[in-house]
Amino acid sequence: MSLKSNLHTLKEKYKGTKMAPAFNALHTFLYLPNEITHNGTHIKAADDLKRTMNTVILAMVPCLIFGMFNAGYQHHLALGTIESAQGFLGASFWTWSNLVVGMWKVLPLVVVSYGVGLAIEFLFAVIKGHEVEEGYLVTGMLVPLIVPIDLPLWMLAVAVAFGVVIGKEVFGGTGMNILNPALTIRAFLFFAYPTWMSGDKVWVHGAVERAGTADAISGETILGSYAQSQEVVYSYADMFFGIIPGSIGETSKLLIILGALFLIFTKIGSWRIIVSTLIGALTMGLVFNGVVDAGWISSSSKFFGLMSVPFWQHLIIGSILFGAVFMATDPVTAAQTNKGKWIYGFLIGFISIMIRVFNPAYPEGVFLAILLMNVFAPTIDHYVVQGNVKKRLKRLKVKTT
Repeated sequence: MSLKSNLHTLKEKYKGTKMAPAFNALHTFLYLPNEITHNGTHIKAADDLKRTMNTVILAMVPCLIFGMFNAGYQHHLALGTIESAQGFLGASFWTWSNLVVGMWKVLPLVVVSYGVGLAIEFLFAVIKGHEVEEGYLVTGMLVPLIVPIDLPLWMLAVAVAFGVVIGKEVFGGTGMNILNPALTIRAFLFFAYPTWMSGDKVWVHGAVERAGTADAISGETILGSYAQSQEVVYSYADMFFGIIPGSIGETSKLLIILGALFLIFTKIGSWRIIVSTLIGALTMGLVFNGVVDAGWISSSSKFFGLMSVPFWQHLIIGSILFGAVFMATDPVTAAQTNKGKWIYGFLIGFISIMIRVFNPAYPEGVFLAILLMNVFAPTIDHYVVQGNVKKRLKRLKVKTT
């Protein structure tokens, strides 16, 4: 009996049962369902939500693979077993030992993220009797890319459960949530377990276990160094290519840019949101540079370090670029109107740099800025639509008088 006939037999077996949604989700993971819409639709297209989500995952896979190599590289670099001078193009980076360490630490995060999140999705689908929603496919990949390398797996599991249930399912599931689920998970981790999400011992594998000992590894990020007005030892090339400590998928700006181009080319990601977010970040950076140049802030101030960072450099440090490409563009929680997308993205970039500068204890604010603007996105769209309505009414009055 062929595979196709076996699948058809199983489909008929589970048809009409509580397990039908779970089977259909597995059945259509690699196979296109034969059901089509018949009426009541405005736009018919060959793709569906699952294929859209898989496209976004493809854009993030290079960041994931690079993050594995970088995790091992930073670990061995901190131990002193390799030399940093060889850098991104050196043989010491693309080695099997670096990949093994990275896979050993990163893949469990991916497995727990998908395992817990999809289990909850399947559970809600079976209980509520609807088809499994594919929105978590992207969230499951995003979460391991935005957390520290040594985050305990049980913490990740608890955070994922909270993010899926409270951040999405209580609102009605995919397409109804008002907050980005991945950022909801990160926010939960930050406020519930702050010592595991910030500080100078969370970005390099093994640093936490050795903290307080003579050979403790310092995994200070660039933002932490600037916030404490310390000398930054990384070059611009290291910052751009991603040979720096940080969250697993957020360090390589080159791969993030390539992912952005891929999403724009496939028309999955909104270029308006990406561009406006970067414009907002650059604008806020210029404002702070102007304050420093005018001498309005003392060099002894705790805000001076990040304020004095060249405005363009904000784009290659921290996670502002990753957030702009893979999180701010979430079609469910972002603004929907074209003008609203410009406003939405600009405010995300603007507020991100503001939080980054004024919160030295945790010098990164992109996830808070995106969550804040998720809440205000419907309001932005409302006023954009109302503004268009008023303009048309004015034109109508002019023509009738």
